[in-house]
Amino acid sequence: MEILVLVGYAAAVIIGISLGLIGGGGSILTVPVLVYILGIDPVLATAYSLFVVGSTSLVGSFTYMKSQLVDYRTALVFAIPSFLTVFLTRKFIVPVLPDPLLVLGDLVITKSIGIMVFFAVVMLAASYSMIRGNGKNSSEDDTIVQFNVPLIAIEGIVVGLVTGLVGAGGGFLIIPALVLLAKLPMKMAVGTSLLIIAAKSLIGFLGDVANQEIDWKMLLVFTGLSIVGIFIGSSLSKKINEKLLKKGFGWFVLLMAFYIIGKELTLI
Repeated sequence: MEILVLVGYAAAVIIGISLGLIGGGGSILTVPVLVYILGIDPVLATAYSLFVVGSTSLVGSFTYMKSQLVDYRTALVFAIPSFLTVFLTRKFIVPVLPDPLLVLGDLVITKSIGIMVFFAVVMLAASYSMIRGNGKNSSEDDTIVQFNVPLIAIEGIVVGLVTGLVGAGGGFLIIPALVLLAKLPMKMAVGTSLLIIAAKSLIGFLGDVANQEIDWKMLLVFTGLSIVGIFIGSSLSKKINEKLLKKGFGWFVLLMAFYIIGKELTLI
């Protein structure tokens, strides 16, 4: 068991490195690590993930703030509906989800299995986004940022719902929205995304404090190691080709998604 704990803590560093390298993706790893390596209940793991990802992203966003690569106005337009949705989801929807979620004859899908399968579906979407890429070199776009407020707000609601249900920061959804809808250059989209993820995740975690029994010692150690990782990742990002790294990570996430689906379906 102690070996698994050490492996889980090592994975926390990798989660931070991923966030530092590509501005996202680390949250996709957090829940599987907490559930399958550290043996934490999936519902509680999604809560822990919000705190880990939120805290790590907040630290990572400071570097972008110093480089003036955060668009605060866009972050505000996106964040307000997202904040409200993720808080309400964690506070009111997750606690009242039935357990089991579905019973059809001999088929019983528990709340934990349902959350992990849904999380795997989110991972599939994340892997597709990272493997496919944006298809445009948005970093060349020096035009004035133009807002499509309704679409950005709707995207914020969708990301908030996903974050609230599965504890994923949603960077793989936020960054395309900022690039395509707000017309932000890629680097500024990453910096703005980290700030949004940080605030949204930490606010969502507040909805869990009253509903979950938190192991603060484990959570703070795990988060601290993840923060160490994001500094390493930020340093490495200057030396590694971002496009190749993102695609490679996308394939890894795709394999993990299929693993989770296969593992959970065998429990039904």
